[in-house]
Amino acid sequence: MRYGRDLSFIYNNPTRIIFGEKVVREVGMEVDSLGGSRALVVTDQGVVAAGLAETVQKALGRRYAGTFAGGIQDSGLHIVNEGAAYAREVGADVLVSVGGGSTIDTAKGMAVLLKEGGRLQDYAGYQLLSRPQTPHIAIPTTAGTGSEVTYAAIIKDWENSAKILFCDSQIIPNVAILDPLLTRGLPPQLTATTGMDALTHAVEAIHSTEREPLADAMALHAIRLIMAYLPRCVERGEDLQARGQQQLAATMAGIAFNNTQVALVHAMAHSVGALFHVPHGLANSILLPHVIAYNLEDCADRYALIAQAMGVAAPGESDEEAGSAVAEAVWALTQKMGVPQRLRETGVPWEGLEAAAHRSLSDGSIIYNPKPIATAEEILSVYYNAW
Repeated sequence: MRYGRDLSFIYNNPTRIIFGEKVVREVGMEVDSLGGSRALVVTDQGVVAAGLAETVQKALGRRYAGTFAGGIQDSGLHIVNEGAAYAREVGADVLVSVGGGSTIDTAKGMAVLLKEGGRLQDYAGYQLLSRPQTPHIAIPTTAGTGSEVTYAAIIKDWENSAKILFCDSQIIPNVAILDPLLTRGLPPQLTATTGMDALTHAVEAIHSTEREPLADAMALHAIRLIMAYLPRCVERGEDLQARGQQQLAATMAGIAFNNTQVALVHAMAHSVGALFHVPHGLANSILLPHVIAYNLEDCADRYALIAQAMGVAAPGESDEEAGSAVAEAVWALTQKMGVPQRLRETGVPWEGLEAAAHRSLSDGSIIYNPKPIATAEEILSVYYNAW
């Protein structure tokens, strides 16, 4: 690994992480440690139907104040507002999110409104909060987003078909409870696409302009785990060892990009998600190998590290050859898991790519891409290749 003498960085990981089968039983003690007494479960109807919300409710015992089950894919401003109003109604002083990244992000937004009041969109952007927000315990039921350890939340403005980014160290969850049993029932395709979200986080953490050694270590090990265990999770959903290792990989990738940022893949995925409702993990999965190919000439040495972690590096090959092998390995992995390979398979129209490219250019993630991007036409060429 090559780092210059001018290397300088700040590494932050404030979330308490609890891992293991049945550790969800400890949620009540974690509420106590945060000084709370009335915990609101924030979740969605699918998690409720699977019985996972009830598991958390029982574990909370006397601390359980109610459940807000309004979460959806691409959570919206109106949902966060509704959830915060209900939290005030039941007197909640701790939020316990149970679900995927969208649900966890919903709770992050609710935590802000409970503490600060006003409109959530007033806090969009970077580091606008000046004090800790409502305590938040995140219990992920997917293994991909890493939202349980990150300072970012993405909330959709459904009226304007735009995704709003909130980035603030004050909204990082206080506690993350990783229980493999809660991911056991995740369907194969959702397992695959959320897992590819985690892989994208790890790759982008490594090729980000903000890359640094501690995050590299987290991201590279996350890649090793994903390559080894994600296919097993898809093929054998009851494999709790694989489920647990994939959970750890997703959290490590989240810690990595929380410190180094994501880049072009996410900018493009945010845009097709906002405009054409492509699920985030699926969009990342499709776009990742094309962005690797686009960036290759500017960061081949970083992709060579990834090739080693993936186990696809060949003795004596150049960094550029190793980088190409990484893109091929991503394609092979998604093909093996039956994940769609093209944007057109997700309903993205050819004539909509230009609008997506222009939207991507204004996405905050774009500035961390290793290859500088000045025009929407450059992004459009990547969309064309992925379509």
